[in-house]
Amino acid sequence: MLYALSRVVGDIIQPSCLIVIVLVGAVLSLVVRPTRTARSCAAICILFLAVCSWTPFGTWLISPLEERFPRQPLPDKITGIIVLGGAFDVRESDSHDMVALNYRAERMTAFAGLARRYPRASLIFSGGNAGLTGKGSTEASLARRLLVDLGIPLNRVTFEDKSRNTRENALFTRRLIHLQPSDNWLLVTSAADIPRAVGSFRAIGWNVTPVPVDYHSRRSLWSMPGLIDGLREIDWSTHEWVGLVYYYIRGWTPQLFPKP
Repeated sequence: MLYALSRVVGDIIQPSCLIVIVLVGAVLSLVVRPTRTARSCAAICILFLAVCSWTPFGTWLISPLEERFPRQPLPDKITGIIVLGGAFDVRESDSHDMVALNYRAERMTAFAGLARRYPRASLIFSGGNAGLTGKGSTEASLARRLLVDLGIPLNRVTFEDKSRNTRENALFTRRLIHLQPSDNWLLVTSAADIPRAVGSFRAIGWNVTPVPVDYHSRRSLWSMPGLIDGLREIDWSTHEWVGLVYYYIRGWTPQLFPKP
C-alpha cells in the first residue's frame, strides 16, 4: 500500500504533471469565468514551458547528480557486476511482444560490454515490475531476452525479479549472494541514479564500486534541449532529489547526498 501511494504521489509531483494540471485548470477557468488568478496561472505555466524548451534549466538540476560520482578507471579484477533495471519499456514490450528499451538503454549496453571485459565476473540483473498493479512482464524477463541477443551466456547471469525500486534492488540482490569482505562488485546504472543507488547499497553494508553511464546533462551552459527533453530532465532530476530526501528520512541511505 505504501509503495502504491509513493508511486502515485511521485507521479503527481512531477513538474510536467503539475504544469498540465494547473494549465488545464486555468484554461477551463478562463473559458467559464475569466479571472486574474487564472490568467496569472496560465502565464506562469507558459513561461515555465518556455524555460524548459529554451534554457538548460533541466541540465542545471540533473548535472550535480550525474557529476557526484565521477567516472574512475576500473580495476583489473572484480568479483561481479550488478546492473539495475529501468532501461525497459514494459508496456510497449508486452503490447508488441518484443524487447523495447527506453532512454536509459545504456545501462544494458554498458553491462554487456563489462561482461565481455570481465569474463570471469559474476553477473546480476536486478529489476522486477514497478507498475502499480504488478501485471505484465518483469524487467528481468526482458533482460533475459535482450542478453541472449547481445551474446551474453545466461548461465553467467543471476536474475533478481522482485524489486520495484532502488531500495529493493539493494535488499533483494544482497540476498542472492554470500558477500565476502574482499569482494569488489561494480554497480551499473544511470549517472543521475548513482547517488541514491550507492546510498541504498551502503545502507545494507555493501560498498559497491559505481559505474555511472547514461548521462543526460549537457556541457553547454546555454543549450536549448527542446520541450520534451527539457521536461524529461526536470522530471527525472526532481524524482532523484525528492528520492534522496525520502530515502534519508526513511533511513534507507546513510547520507542525504552520498559522495565517493
